[in-house]
Formats: sequence, C-alpha cells, structure tokens
Amino acid sequence: MTPNTKPGARGLILPPATAPGNPAENELPPQTVAELQRPGLSPREVALDGGLQTKASAEALAPLAPQRIYIAGRHQPGSKRTQRRLARYRVGAERRTSHLKRQHGPRRSRLKGGEGERTRTGWAAFAYNVETYGHHA
Repeated sequence: MTPNTKPGARGLILPPATAPGNPAENELPPQTVAELQRPGLSPREVALDGGLQTKASAEALAPLAPQRIYIAGRHQPGSKRTQRRLARYRVGAERRTSHLKRQHGPRRSRLKGGEGERTRTGWAAFAYNVETYGHHA
C-alpha cells in the first residue's frame, strides 16, 4: 500500500509465478519475496490470507523487513483501525484477482504444459496492467 492509495485505486500487478498443480499456502511467501526483490520493492505492510502460518510467514518475509504483517482471521497486536484497513486491502486484492480471472481469462489454459500456463498467466497480467494504465492515462 502506498501513501497515495485511495479507495477504488488499481495498481499494476507483477507477472505471477506459476507452478504445476496446487502449491501449499506456505510455499507462496518465499516465491513472492523473490518476485518483490527482483525489482527492488519492499512493502511496509503485508496483508495475507488466513491459510498461512504466522511464524513461517514472518520468517519468509524477513528479507523484506515489513513493519506490519496482517494475516486474516488472526488476532494480532495493533489498533483496530489498522487491522480493518489491512483487512479491506486484502479483500480488495482478492477482488482484483477475481476481476483478472473473469475479464482476462486465466481460468483454464488451452496451452499445453507448464510453459503454456506461464504464457497464459503472463498475458493475462499484461492485459490487466494495460487496462489499468489506460484508466490512469
């Protein structure tokens, strides 16, 4: 979240990492950290799904050194206002994912194999980013 983020704001998404099958929830934070470190991004706050484990997530996100990690459905220190803001941000991210699936179609890839799936999701992310850029231009 940036200081300029306003309700209804849309951000650009990084090309998603894909893997065959359905990876376990706790395999995702290390991959996400690697994706964020590549362009040199370091978020101040991180909002995660409730399926992630608190300790494992904190260890995986340690290289980014976020000030606050919010995991949905877990009691955590901090003000209620901050907790609600991060919960709303996480719900907004889920909404963006849903929009990406419905509008840009990375449901089931018709391309064969892992390379085909990476191509399909990469093009879906690109289309979403072009649409977002068009809203801001």
